[in-house]
Amino acid sequence: MPAAYEHHLVPVVFRPFAADLAARAARLHPRRILELAAGTGALTSALLAAAPSAEVTATDLNEAMVALGSARAPGALWLQADAQRLPFPDGSFDLVACQFGVMFFPDRVAAYTEVRRVLAPGGRFLFTTWGPLDTHAFGAALQAGLERAFPADPPQFLRTVPHGYADPAAVAADLAAAGLAVAEEQELTLEGRAPSAADVATGFLAGTPVRAAVEERGGGPSAVAAVTEEMTSRLGPGPVTAPMTAYVFLATA
Repeated sequence: MPAAYEHHLVPVVFRPFAADLAARAARLHPRRILELAAGTGALTSALLAAAPSAEVTATDLNEAMVALGSARAPGALWLQADAQRLPFPDGSFDLVACQFGVMFFPDRVAAYTEVRRVLAPGGRFLFTTWGPLDTHAFGAALQAGLERAFPADPPQFLRTVPHGYADPAAVAADLAAAGLAVAEEQELTLEGRAPSAADVATGFLAGTPVRAAVEERGGGPSAVAAVTEEMTSRLGPGPVTAPMTAYVFLATA
């Protein structure tokens, strides 16, 4: 999964937002950065380039992601770590960053409480969440394909997890419960560019938990073909460009 995720999805879906988030981070002039849910290092690489004088510590719960990420962004210190139980002393970092990871935390308030604990006085928490599924053209097309392939019981992972934390008021409430406050919030729409809709379909179907959901439903080549055909009909053949909307948050203690 990490290899498919890195090859098919990172350049299209994640790298545009990583460049934006790293530029925002650099403007804060951090000296010690902690990245949560670093995945294969899309944001990590961008942080290393945008803030070359900062020390970057990248963490992820998934050992395979850490292994691949550490090979791709060796300038950071990589550690396997649970965001809800961070293995760092109080006040260790002046910036905590997370790109599209907070939606996956089982207990977000616990994770945010850990963020507050490891932030030094005056430190900031910079992160992104996805907007609603229908504001992400690639994700919406994939969901339509899954509904075509499994009309009785389509997988709902995209709608309920990556795009299931799309209410800024809910994010602000969770931050407040952890002792953090939203200093800035922005809705941001960027474009993703892919070689083809089929390439994006492969990324989602082989490199995300959608893969397990399809397998649980007995999905084989015919299901993959149905998803790919639906995505192509919606996004067009050949190289495709599509909008993706996210929210960017800057929080302080």
